Amino acid sequence: MHDLRAIRDYPEGFDAALGRRGLEPVSGAILDLDARRRTVQTRLQEMQARRNEVSKEVGAAKKQGRDAQPLLDEMAVLKDTMPTVEEEDRALGAELDNLLAGIPNLPAPEVPDGGGEADNVEIRRWGTPREIANPKQHFDLGESLGLMDFEAAARMSGARFTVLKGKLARMERALAQFMLDLHTTEHGYTEVSPPLMVKDNALYGTGQLPKFAEDLFQTQPTGHYLIPTSEVPLTNLVNDQIVPLEELPYRFTALTPCFRAEAGAAGRDTRGMIRQHQFWKVEMVSITAPDQSEAEHERMTRCAETVLERLGLPYRTIVLCTGDMGFGSRKTYDVEVWLPGQGAYREISSCSNCGDFQARRMKARTRAKGEKNTQFVHTLNGSGVAVGRCLIAVMENYQQPDGSILVPEALRPYMGGVERIEV
Repeated sequence: MHDLRAIRDYPEGFDAALGRRGLEPVSGAILDLDARRRTVQTRLQEMQARRNEVSKEVGAAKKQGRDAQPLLDEMAVLKDTMPTVEEEDRALGAELDNLLAGIPNLPAPEVPDGGGEADNVEIRRWGTPREIANPKQHFDLGESLGLMDFEAAARMSGARFTVLKGKLARMERALAQFMLDLHTTEHGYTEVSPPLMVKDNALYGTGQLPKFAEDLFQTQPTGHYLIPTSEVPLTNLVNDQIVPLEELPYRFTALTPCFRAEAGAAGRDTRGMIRQHQFWKVEMVSITAPDQSEAEHERMTRCAETVLERLGLPYRTIVLCTGDMGFGSRKTYDVEVWLPGQGAYREISSCSNCGDFQARRMKARTRAKGEKNTQFVHTLNGSGVAVGRCLIAVMENYQQPDGSILVPEALRPYMGGVERIEV
């Protein structure tokens, strides 16, 4: 959500920032609605003040024995008229809120301009992809091992689901445990086990609603939503709260399944585990003071990169351009892991600084001890990392000529000492 006062003060700057995202100017429509609503609110306040005055005048007239009927008639008119004005105020407020709720976050000044992923900027690489003769993709490896079953998943659930078995199922679990242990013991995150179903206000707070409703799964009969990422419940731990400034930053991590309809991904990555309706992810969320968020963003990205370095997986880190950023982000780093089977780097973590955008929607504030004034917190989120995609990366980078898969040394304690997955 955006600061309406800031739009009033500098509408040209607001439109210019949206223009960097490729969007048309909208401040005129916002300010028109705002002016109309303020006019109605002024009228309502005047009516309320006059009602109070008339009430006092009626009492005085009766006390003095004067005819109070004209005043009572005026009071009746006010009583009949005010509900209509109040409803007009509510309607204009709702229209203004809906308009603001559909406008994405403004990009940070240093974010590169661009129209799409071709304009993203690489900032660093780690690791050298090893030479693999005729590398296979993860689905060929998994099916050859008899440990990845897409047909069985399709029979029971349809497309974009996978059944993992045996040591591949254990490796998925091992990767998740490894990530959680790393983030909680070395990176200072507090592990959380959050709800997997949330109400619409939680999704509104983090920006998935109303704009991305088609990508969500909703339950019956309660109307809860399955979480698309644990960013939603972790960030909403501070919704409608005033948290002590001295306690910030908060750092939370969670392992959860995530559920996405992938409505906008028709025809993309239809085979394999790259893009699923259900997948596991270790998430990182930070709640910070406004002056902490930029440094926290760099720190969070390093936490995600460290996961890949410990596993020996080559990666590159890019900063997304204005045309490729997510709705709620003011700046995003994507960490892309090397997949030999595709001969390409693919996203495995996306770390975003949302500034106060989500906090305004959630009414999440902070206050220093002894002070009266509050300020909105800043929120950040990042994958630490996507477990299924990490499994894919391990399979493809550690594949052997005989079709077996070596287990990275960092994972072996979580695999009961298993060093190789083979038929």
